[in-house]
Parts: sequence; C-alpha cells; structure tokens
Amino acid sequence: MHKYNPTYARIRMQRFLNLEEYLDEKNEENLIMATILVDPNLCNCCGICSSVCAMSIITKTDEEALPNVEDAKAAICIKCGHCEAFCPSGALVLNFRADEKDAMAPGVDSISPEAMALHLKKRRSVRRFTKDLVPREKILEILDAVRYAASGVNAQPVQWLIIHDPDKVRMVARLTIEWLKGLQGTAHPLSSYAPVLISGWEKGNDVICRGAPHLLIALIPESKPAAPTDAIIALTHFDVAAPAFGIGTCWAGFVAHAATSHEPLKKALGLPQGWKCAYAMMFGYPLYRTYAIPRRNPLKATWL
Repeated sequence: MHKYNPTYARIRMQRFLNLEEYLDEKNEENLIMATILVDPNLCNCCGICSSVCAMSIITKTDEEALPNVEDAKAAICIKCGHCEAFCPSGALVLNFRADEKDAMAPGVDSISPEAMALHLKKRRSVRRFTKDLVPREKILEILDAVRYAASGVNAQPVQWLIIHDPDKVRMVARLTIEWLKGLQGTAHPLSSYAPVLISGWEKGNDVICRGAPHLLIALIPESKPAAPTDAIIALTHFDVAAPAFGIGTCWAGFVAHAATSHEPLKKALGLPQGWKCAYAMMFGYPLYRTYAIPRRNPLKATWL
C-alpha cells in the first residue's frame, strides 16, 4: 500500500483523495474536479479498476502512482461504477453521489443457482387482482431497486409514470378500447384482436387491464434510439422483483400500443414533450396464489 503523503495528496487532489477526509470536508471544488476518489491508505494497486473500466479511461497503477482519470478523459466517464464495484479493498469511490456509498453486506451475492432458477420459473402473469391498493411506498421501494437495471452506456433514460388510481386505470382501458375500434377493417397487425376485445368490454369485462388497480408506464426520450430496449430491461426488472414484494404483474401490450399512437390516450397520460411510452405493465396484489410450475417448450439453443 502507498504511504499517505498529505502534501502529495493535496497536489493531486483533483484525481485522488483520502475518502474519509473528502467526505468530511465536502470541498465543492474537489467534488467538481475529481472523477474517482482513491484512498491511498487502502489502494493496493491491483489494477482491477483500470481493467474493468467500460470506457478504458482509468490509468494503470504502479507503486508510484494511484489510479486516476486524466482531466482530458473525464468527460468520457459514463458513471457506471464498475471501478468502485470491483475494487476488492474498498479504496475507490466513483465521484457521483459519493456520500450515498453503501457497503455491500456479507452474503448478498449468495443466492443459489437453484433458488434463482425456481424464482424465475414460478413467475406468473397475473390477470386476477384484489381491490387492495399497493402502498406508494412499496411501489417506490421496488422502483428504487429497478433503477439499477442495465442501460446502454449507462444512460438511464427511463422515467416512470405510475397510475395509482384504479379509476384512472379504467379510463386508460376505455381509451385503449376506443383505439381498438379504430383498427377494425384496417391492415394493422392487431386489428384481428379488436372484435373479441371490444365485445368483451361491452359485456362489462375489463379485457385490457384485467381489473388491475395500478399501471406502470415506462417513459423514454424520443431522441434516444437505444431507450426502448433500456425500458424493456427496466420493466423486466420490475416484473421479476415484484413477486418478492407480494405483487403480481402482467405486461399491458394493448395499452402500450395505444399509448404510442392514440392521441386522446397520449393526452390523458400527459406525456411530456419529447417523451413517449415505451411499454406498460399492470400490477397489484394477486387474487390467487400459485401452487405449481407449468411446463414450457424444450430449450432450443445453437452453439457456434
């Protein structure tokens, strides 16, 4: 490990700091200038941070120099946090909301392959819900975990529209049916679904949102070409995480399609200028519990 030299540290403060001193002093100038914060008392110059850097901008270390990001390359950093996550000695912190750094609790990565496989296999699309509302705090707790979902160059473009009021969910379903009525007799790929869905709705059945009390809509900037994929990744995280909170989900495909083209629905959702619906998901407390895992088609895989 490097012997801490206060004079040397002050000279190079824009590139690496004693983390404890930095977090105590909250020096605004240092906060702006530094890209990574390295505690010379902990860094063992293993070079892992440089190796895992997604943008290859962290200099390689040796006995004379701690890892750093040159000023000319600082703007390239995408704040993915790999350098911090893979640092075995805990010496490095990415200078992004650094005061929120949490230590990883022992055993958090100990989910067995069997437990993970079972969790994924028993996940079900829920189409029957209780009338109980999911507390907003619980929804936000899930979304707080979902914000760690992968995104292209860590752009994190997804924002969330949460329709918590069941009456507003019903309004969205009605406007979606209105959109389906306009598809009848057209060449739209979903037009064949319209007659049976409209008939079911007119008989009093919520064939669109299945009586779900809530809707979650992923919003993305229209200008970001990779954002639709990022949104699906984020929604999948919500879909997989929700059962652990006792919540059931179902992908709301008809709502998603209607929200991208039906002006009355887009207006009702109040979408910000330059933003669009990437996809939607209905959710709530399941009316029934599951007791078995149904079969699926055999795995098909090709090796190259």
